[in-house]
Amino acid sequence: MPSKSKSRWKERIVTPEEVIACIKPGMNIFLDTGVAEPRTLLNKLMALDVNNARDLELIQIAGYGDTLSLNKLRSNKYRLKSFFSGWVSSQSMLAGRIDLIPGRFSQISRVFQNQHIPIDAAFLQITPPNAAGYCSLGVAVDVAREVMEQASLVVGEINDDIPFTYGDTVVKVSDFNLLVRSTEPPFYFDRWPVDNVFKQIAKNIARVIDDGDCLNFSIGSLFEALSRQLTRKRHLGIHSPYITDALMDLIRSGAVSNYRKKAFRGKTLVSYALGTRRLMRWLHKNPLVDFQRIDQVCNPVVIGQNPHVSSIFHIRKVDLLGGIAFHPSRGVVAAGPGEAEDFVNGAEISRGGRAIFGLPSRNQQGQSNIMVALRDFPNQFRLRDSVNMVVTEYGIAALKWRSIRERAQAMIDIAHPEDREWLMQEAKKMKLIYTDQIFLAETAHFYPSHIAVERKFKQHKVRIRPIRPSDEEAMRRFFYRFSDQTVYYRFFYRFSTMPHDKMQAYVNVDYTREMALVALVGDSENEEIIAEARYSADDENRIGDVAFMVDEGYQGLGLASYLYNMLIRLARERCLKGFSAEVIATNKAMMRVFEKGDLPLKAQLKDGVYRLKIPFGSDNRRKSKS
Repeated sequence: MPSKSKSRWKERIVTPEEVIACIKPGMNIFLDTGVAEPRTLLNKLMALDVNNARDLELIQIAGYGDTLSLNKLRSNKYRLKSFFSGWVSSQSMLAGRIDLIPGRFSQISRVFQNQHIPIDAAFLQITPPNAAGYCSLGVAVDVAREVMEQASLVVGEINDDIPFTYGDTVVKVSDFNLLVRSTEPPFYFDRWPVDNVFKQIAKNIARVIDDGDCLNFSIGSLFEALSRQLTRKRHLGIHSPYITDALMDLIRSGAVSNYRKKAFRGKTLVSYALGTRRLMRWLHKNPLVDFQRIDQVCNPVVIGQNPHVSSIFHIRKVDLLGGIAFHPSRGVVAAGPGEAEDFVNGAEISRGGRAIFGLPSRNQQGQSNIMVALRDFPNQFRLRDSVNMVVTEYGIAALKWRSIRERAQAMIDIAHPEDREWLMQEAKKMKLIYTDQIFLAETAHFYPSHIAVERKFKQHKVRIRPIRPSDEEAMRRFFYRFSDQTVYYRFFYRFSTMPHDKMQAYVNVDYTREMALVALVGDSENEEIIAEARYSADDENRIGDVAFMVDEGYQGLGLASYLYNMLIRLARERCLKGFSAEVIATNKAMMRVFEKGDLPLKAQLKDGVYRLKIPFGSDNRRKSKS
């Protein structure tokens, strides 16, 4: 076997044929992943039909490249052993041509350290050596160190198009037995197209991402869209297996500083780069990006050192209880259950961390991606209780610490409107929700998610959105926080209970004749309603009867006035002619809300109650009182 001791590296440059001549039958050969795949060596290995290169086991962390194909693996000369099915591997696995090793990414390094999978040869892609004789592993670190230590034949494929990256990437050229000049460009990844559905999913996810949050990124339409929605955030951190073009754009926008991270502070931490030639040029000697082994990047303890970790995943299917199925097939390079477990656990360790799963409500065939129960789908993530949020283009379902009934109702609320009635019926059959649960099928398409806003009222960050059927429990808790006087001011009579039959009727509105807004504070696990405002109109006179409730601890912030103005705008858009209201004379705070409004106000006091008329005429904004 050639010696590693030669210091003049050009003397060790050989042809791919000479490398393969050193191969023996039955060898285990480690290959780099993705853009780092040594394509010149691998193509030659696939093409040559020589006796010594038979019955080989090729080992690759994830099969993202294009060199290995199902047809080539059918030759029976090679088998592929992989920890993630990737593109080609998922097809080959079904054909029995690969051995898929399920496991968590953070533990893969131990497999090689302990030689559970012995490595005889390693084919690694590297940059040209610098003047001091050092190369960079470039765009894939994963377990390169471990395999280089045990392989008896270490071959470096020198590729001029690979960026010299920093972190745990620098290796001595003398560590390689043989060197080969690459004659092919790296395997680049085109950018994914973004349609309106993914734009809306990304917009919904961005609403729950705060300044200073630490994120993981992957490749695909969801993350392309998400990077565009996050450019106005500040001091984001990145701790991610992958860096992509979308993530590069986000970093360049100024939204990422990594200053609030604890692990690798000031650095975007990754193990792989997957993207275009433009990304590779940007990564070249870029000190902002630190490449580390996957036992560091995917270690839940290391991830959890960072505060406010938001682990984000693009998934294939989800059921009403939060069961998750990941994509298994070509076209989506996405997380699998092994990677997800590490980053979900890291988010659970993190102070303020959470796991967010996004998907379109329907697939390309028009079938619902939200199922009653997942049964036969592969790549399932079994830790339902670790799922914080599921996001579709129709909204966000917060699932953490929610009951089975609350989970099912929240998931139905974010399903495609045409699938909600079916899901509701099936959920009733399975006793997941109340059998008398109201469902207004004719209004499923009318939910006005576009009016959701977030703003600050003094020191309080408040989210305002239309009410949903799944708000029933939160509205019950909201009601029971009120004093008897507040209940009397709102409903004009005193009562002490708000059972399911009354509250479910209250939270089911049609969003046309009736509109209700809720204001919320707190994170996804501790979110609570602090205010509610609504109007209800009849078809004959087009006048909406308006009413408000504001938590006693949040009064005096201007929240009621803001909700009042939102209702005016929404009512005008729906062609209402004005509002009416009844206010008990001693409820001076509510009277001030109406009196401070821009619209004309006509008030008549009778039997201790002000009866208000508020026309929407645009040419008269004077207040009047009679």
